[in-house]
Amino acid sequence: MLNNPEKLNAINFAMWRELRRVIEAASEEAAVRCVVLCGAGEHFAAGGDLEEFMTLRATLDQALVYHEEVAGALTAIRHCQHPTLAMIRGACIGGGLEIAACCDIRVCDDTARFGAPINKLGFSMYPGEMSGLLKVFGQAAVAEMLLESRILDAREAERKNLVSRAVPPGDLEEEIDSAVRRITAGAPKVASWHKHWMRRLAHDAPLTDDEKIAAFAFLDTEDYREGLRAFMEKRKPRFTGEDGSG
Repeated sequence: MLNNPEKLNAINFAMWRELRRVIEAASEEAAVRCVVLCGAGEHFAAGGDLEEFMTLRATLDQALVYHEEVAGALTAIRHCQHPTLAMIRGACIGGGLEIAACCDIRVCDDTARFGAPINKLGFSMYPGEMSGLLKVFGQAAVAEMLLESRILDAREAERKNLVSRAVPPGDLEEEIDSAVRRITAGAPKVASWHKHWMRRLAHDAPLTDDEKIAAFAFLDTEDYREGLRAFMEKRKPRFTGEDGSG
């Protein structure tokens, strides 16, 4: 949870560092099936903590160090081996938008607002962070937010595919719970493999012979056999995430 509610969960340097640590630890934990990112209170995150910029990001050397930490946190989310969900209400601005973009699925309620009006503050978005927005949201939407400083409401964000779906405020937690149940009903390793291949196929390079072989790693898992048995027996599968004996 992004927890700085007095500042609408504006993200400070310590929070970026802790976010990376928590996500990397969760990614290595086999018992974890899904990670939900949210903000404390009524907002996801209203960008970076600007007060810090005067002291911790005032020089070139400081800025490079600062944004390496930001990049580390965003990379950790993007490469988490478990499915990640962003549960968004209220402000999802600047750094909050960058965090949400790194999640696999974004669900918001109608209070959500999306944007990055930093041209009004006199600084540009770090290219390494902008690239993540471009890959997920596309140039047209990013241009609106960066060049026009437009703040998109929940339904416009849904139309522009910034979020998977937008729901009434009272339904957000139930919708996230339902998404988690759907994710955790599947085979654990399949979720990780799907995430791997989605990242890999974002590149145009053809698959190598080794990659083609690796795509059938599921054949050696007990979950694959259990899934087929359950289908034939017309029952719900009982997945364990364990390798089979061959």
